[in-house]
Amino acid sequence: MSPSLTSDDKTPEASKVELTSDAESEQENRRKLERKLIRTLDIRMTMLGIIFVFNYIDRTNIATARLGHLENDLHLDARKAQFETLLGIFYVGYILMMVPSNMLLHRLGRPSIYLSVCSMLWSIVSICTGALLITLHKVSRTSALLTRFFLGFVEAVFLPGALFTLASWYTREELGLRTCLMWVGLLIAIPFGQLLAQGVLNTMEGVGGYSAWRWIFFIEGIVTFVVTLPAFYVLPDFPHTASSQKWLHPELLKLAKQRKIEEMEDLAKIEDVSQKRGFVLAVKDWKVWWLALTVGAYQLSQGYYQYFPTLASTLGYNRNITLVLCAPPGFASAIFTFFVSRHSDKVQKRFPHIVFCLGLSAIGWIMAMSTMNVGVRYTSIFFMEAIPGGFVVLIAWVNNIIAVPPAKKAVALGLIVAFSQLGTLASSYVYPQRWGPQYTISFGITIGAAAITVLMCFILRQHLASENKKAQEAMKQNPELRPYFYQL
Repeated sequence: MSPSLTSDDKTPEASKVELTSDAESEQENRRKLERKLIRTLDIRMTMLGIIFVFNYIDRTNIATARLGHLENDLHLDARKAQFETLLGIFYVGYILMMVPSNMLLHRLGRPSIYLSVCSMLWSIVSICTGALLITLHKVSRTSALLTRFFLGFVEAVFLPGALFTLASWYTREELGLRTCLMWVGLLIAIPFGQLLAQGVLNTMEGVGGYSAWRWIFFIEGIVTFVVTLPAFYVLPDFPHTASSQKWLHPELLKLAKQRKIEEMEDLAKIEDVSQKRGFVLAVKDWKVWWLALTVGAYQLSQGYYQYFPTLASTLGYNRNITLVLCAPPGFASAIFTFFVSRHSDKVQKRFPHIVFCLGLSAIGWIMAMSTMNVGVRYTSIFFMEAIPGGFVVLIAWVNNIIAVPPAKKAVALGLIVAFSQLGTLASSYVYPQRWGPQYTISFGITIGAAAITVLMCFILRQHLASENKKAQEAMKQNPELRPYFYQL
């Protein structure tokens, strides 16, 4: 019998094979843990998508209520753009709250509490939108303006907070899909919300002494409140908070933190700074302001969403058919957005996908402004609905460009989303009734905003490509360097 080899007797080749085997085993174990971590996160983050649906519905249900004679009941004067002001005042509160909200969220580190409480608050404000507007006409208009302002104030918490929460757990390769799924869920839910509103307008007129459009706010506000209750227990807090240890296995939590460290290449880059320093870093970074203007131009180009039921009504059908016709383009948009975002993630390219989506939407706008033919105009809506796909890709790009430190990212996301809402605020006045039913001027403004978006994205892409080239050259000189590369 030949003697067995001890560890000292092993040949270099045998030792090398054993080390390789151990490394492969360790990598396989990590892959299993990573799949388990992502699966756990995906289940919990689903709640963000659900809340986002009601965040949007509670914000835009006023457009559907308009079909239920809201303007007549409140004696809004179209010549004075009073309905447009009712839409626009929402974004004043929205803009004011976004930056301080994300700074507060970063300080607290508890999205499960912060986002949930604010969701409940806006559901209450939404209910009040219907409940308070029952007095004299002049007071009703004042009440409407106040409730819309406060609705914007509390809803401002969610979108930048949700994006910050996603970015605190997922890597940049994973983030695009998760951001996409939030919007896809929203796009699917919007038609259902419109169909629900149709049912309310048809069946609730005079119930309890209220107009049917008031019941839209009552019902959707109550549903939001109920749906938000599980968020206290489901939404994850940030990885560094003690509460994360209660729901996530220590080994998975350690991996989650390690993944973010590895993504930023070295530990020094990911070390956080104070909120004050994070604010200063965000304000001084020109890319933050460039992105804010870019996203703002994009928001202006997709501002027609606020008037979607009104635009659909130009097809000439009654209210019921109009709301039903809004559904198919929404479903098509959800499918399109998913595949565009997935392809963007797969090839790690952002700019070409943004241009592609805006190009398709521009075809729709040109078709709509060129004719009143029902078939052509309805087809144009499907082309217009390509625009959410580009927006999702743009938001994923923002998360990649403004990566660290976390305190800066929190402020930057708040600033970008807040100032971009100036575009949405401006879009509130782009589709006045006096420009209808063809809305040639409105679509012309929209196309101009899309062109500005493409130009700004192109300039940014060229700058980032130059930065990547410098990083590549630095790596050639020092192979040990691991610089950060921007997605293009």
